[in-house]
Amino acid sequence: MEYEGVASSSRGKQRRNPCLLVGIITFLAFAIILAVVLVCTLKKEHGLRETVLSRCQGYMDANPSASSGNDCERIWSMFEQAYVGKDPCDVPPEAYDPLIKSVQQKVPCNENIFWSKTNDMVHALTKNRDCLMTLEDTLLGFMFNKLTWCSKNGSKETFTTGCPGWMECINPVHSFWTRASANFAATACGNVYVMLNGSINSPFNPESTFASVEVQNFNPATLDGLTVLLVTKDTDVMTCSNKSLMDLQMLLSSGPLQAVTYTCRVIPQAKVKKCIDDLEIPCSDCW
Repeated sequence: MEYEGVASSSRGKQRRNPCLLVGIITFLAFAIILAVVLVCTLKKEHGLRETVLSRCQGYMDANPSASSGNDCERIWSMFEQAYVGKDPCDVPPEAYDPLIKSVQQKVPCNENIFWSKTNDMVHALTKNRDCLMTLEDTLLGFMFNKLTWCSKNGSKETFTTGCPGWMECINPVHSFWTRASANFAATACGNVYVMLNGSINSPFNPESTFASVEVQNFNPATLDGLTVLLVTKDTDVMTCSNKSLMDLQMLLSSGPLQAVTYTCRVIPQAKVKKCIDDLEIPCSDCW
């Protein structure tokens, strides 16, 4: 009887062992999956943070006189505070006010250039010339250009995928560029430029960032003049008498910006490209 009892107990242990093994395997599989998810999440956060901080330091090293006094870690901290832990569809432009205030850089008067539908052309120009600066050429714009980010309610994480699209709700990326664009315009002084596309029907689009944000934030106390650089191809027939450009001129002359001098120049695309390639040509002769 004792032998049978022992044998029975042994069989019971054998029956329980497979269950224990399955439990251990399940636990290990769950732990591995959790670890992979955490690593992937941290890698994304680490990647964005490292990209931003690397850009910040690189910009400051290349432009010490224009960006001295800035603290990259503090800028990153102010940036995170704007959107981390918030609904990705409820981050208004003013959430970035502390970030804007944390960046110290003043674009010299007469060197601001705005743009609409001329992204590649204007940045090819400013990349080779140091006489003009777009928002993307400033420390703030350079740090976050072409990046995507968002968070979630109650989360401490930053996500770089699965975020709302550019025009989808009040999202972190769109709000950032709206606020940064408003600041870039509000601090502009002297005579500034805007490069517009002479190959489309309405070079001055009232729904563009330039029209809806930047023009609206121009400071009449510091701005003297606005020159439209209407870039055209050989086959274009666009002129400065285009209705949309007349609307821009009217917008300036009928409000608080009426003292701002409006000028429009048609510039062949070939001439702009020549100025990009030939650094011997003075900036003043590019248009």
